[in-house]
Amino acid sequence: MNKIDTKGLLLRIFVPAAVLSLSYLLLGHLCNIPHILLFCILGTFTLVPMELGVIISASKKEYGAYSFKSAFAGQEKIAVWKVLGIAFVFFGIAGLLSVFVGPIENQIFAAMRSNVLDSLPMGFDWTNFEYMKSFSKPILILTCVYYGIFNVLIGPITEELYFRGYLTSHYEKQSWLTPIFIAVLFSLYHFWLPFNNAFRILAFIPAVYVAYKKKNLYISIYFHCLCNLFSAVGFALTVLG
Repeated sequence: MNKIDTKGLLLRIFVPAAVLSLSYLLLGHLCNIPHILLFCILGTFTLVPMELGVIISASKKEYGAYSFKSAFAGQEKIAVWKVLGIAFVFFGIAGLLSVFVGPIENQIFAAMRSNVLDSLPMGFDWTNFEYMKSFSKPILILTCVYYGIFNVLIGPITEELYFRGYLTSHYEKQSWLTPIFIAVLFSLYHFWLPFNNAFRILAFIPAVYVAYKKKNLYISIYFHCLCNLFSAVGFALTVLG
């Protein structure tokens, strides 16, 4: 197994995020489509292939064939019902954090968030649903469908294979702090959502730590997909309701 040092880890995390964020920032000033749809399209063709490409390339070097095996290094099998049960427990914890931590963090960064969004076209504010509803119904349906597919399946599965699978198992400094350290970096790499780091870190650490200890990547995959499913359904109900 090819070990990754801290510099290599940071480059592997923040270069794909920077490519996505800069392309989104540039095209967001030019495109007249819902910005959340634009972001998901860009994520599909920048972030996803870059992260999966790293895993596939590493698998070729380590196992002699292009695959996702490097993301599953050292993983152990657990019954699906147990994995789902664990994921739902942590999903419940994340729900509680969204009630008690999320509003506090939003209040702390409200002024800063407002200043940043005021300097950008209104489409960059994904919570501006009045602006969102100015688009035609077919565009809104397309946005909800694409956002659902990307945010519930493509995005979180790719990120979990990359962060909790490949990066965590290949990082040279292995200790009980490893999954926590990478969970913090995972939160910070969300350049496009910079004001929810405390909630994201606290929500993910319990799930990813247990996934690390039990050596089962599917715990964090199911957890991540459940969290994003909740937000995608809420978004669709608000936009189309």
